[in-house]
Amino acid sequence: MSPNVVEIRGGIELPAAREHIELHTLDGLTLVGELATPLDRPPVATLVTLHPLPTHGGFMDSHILRKAAGRLPALAGLAVLRFNTRGTTSPRGTSDGAFGQGNDERADVAAAMAFVAERGLPNPWLVGWSFGTELAVKYGLEHPIRGAILLSPPLHRATDAELAAWAGNERQLVAIIPEHDDYLRPDEARRRFASVPGARFIAVDGGKHLWVGESQTRRILDEIVAVVNPPAAPLPTEWAG
Repeated sequence: MSPNVVEIRGGIELPAAREHIELHTLDGLTLVGELATPLDRPPVATLVTLHPLPTHGGFMDSHILRKAAGRLPALAGLAVLRFNTRGTTSPRGTSDGAFGQGNDERADVAAAMAFVAERGLPNPWLVGWSFGTELAVKYGLEHPIRGAILLSPPLHRATDAELAAWAGNERQLVAIIPEHDDYLRPDEARRRFASVPGARFIAVDGGKHLWVGESQTRRILDEIVAVVNPPAAPLPTEWAG
């Protein structure tokens, strides 16, 4: 490997414009977050990320979301918006309010989408992980998104009716299901997602709910980019600067 080439792995942060932001909800809360955008070009699409369950350690820095922000602006020309839902704390800070069981967070999703519109960020996609997938399924259709990508969806809070509402919709639904998930494994997930015939279903052999390890990180980021900006997939494993 050339001295100027680095392997892309772990928590590497490739060049991007990174901005601390605040989102403002209609019920008067301020949510803290970060926007990462490409340095050398306008973004081709925007990932609005929704983190795992905050009562079980989920926050805007949950590792897949942090690595998406660290890599994808440079590698795939994507803007990546991360934020803490109400009552959630990360090194960036603590968002106002208290955990709302996935109900009050409807306003948090709306605040993120209002920010996207205000900034003119293009082609927004919701990318939910675990609890974040519940918010994407429940509230995504209320907003002008291109679609939603669901990582390890448990489908605990999202109802069958809310899921079925995606059927026949022009907005794409992509479900990425790990083989060894703690909550919803591929066979059961296929049954649950049958109400959305147009959904793209991706079962990941060997995958686990938390997608730990570089091989699983790369698989997830490749799948996201293949949906949102196909010419940029698969992602390179080295960066020449």
